[in-house]
Amino acid sequence: MTFGEQPAYLRVAGDLRKKIVDGSLPPHTRLPSQARIREEYGVSDTVALEARKVLMAEGLVEGRSGSGTYVRERPVPRRVARSGYRPDSGSTPFRQEQADVSARGTWESHSAQAEASGAIAERLGLQAGDRVMCTKYVFRDAGEAMMLSTSWEPLAVTGRTPVMLPEEGPLGGMGVVERMAAIDVIVDNVTEEVGARPGLAEEVSALGGVPGHVVVVIQRTYYASGRPVETADVVVPADRYRIAYHLPVK
Repeated sequence: MTFGEQPAYLRVAGDLRKKIVDGSLPPHTRLPSQARIREEYGVSDTVALEARKVLMAEGLVEGRSGSGTYVRERPVPRRVARSGYRPDSGSTPFRQEQADVSARGTWESHSAQAEASGAIAERLGLQAGDRVMCTKYVFRDAGEAMMLSTSWEPLAVTGRTPVMLPEEGPLGGMGVVERMAAIDVIVDNVTEEVGARPGLAEEVSALGGVPGHVVVVIQRTYYASGRPVETADVVVPADRYRIAYHLPVK
């Protein structure tokens, strides 16, 4: 096989990827051995090894101890809805969806006071070290972890109020907009920045993925008259979910 300017290992990985995608190498099929790749593509052992590493990093194949490398089952992506719609019930869209008797979603959360890191302080317009309420969530679908979220709220805004703990008290779980309104803080804007990166070890472990798998990260911030009153990082496994936005037209 003749290779162009692209590094040989990427060309080999690209050809193997095509075979996986078009079904020539179906799920649970053993990937050609390093020796077979070397012979078939006319490349060195180093190139063959690097090509296999690329496919593994992309989550297309997985190593099985003492057995070899196999094509992974490719999940059918499901949707995670993001919406500007606020239900009349006051619950968040996720909670409203899970209230349906046919839904299989559950979630758990934990809140604790913390000091704002430099990055979080900048997002909230605070000084590094200022006190915030940090709440960590795990959202599940039929028992499978499908989304992580970590939120931070300035205690200068919510401290010593009935909404200081996002998931407790009379307004627990009602969502940022409703909770802030209860203390006369009117949220009038929200921004979301979407990016992707390799999942951190603890994220991949919680989401049931493989080290190196890509995650979608949504950085969300709520504002009241230009002042940030909550910011959060939402993490979703990119190979299993797609982010769907439904935005109102004004």
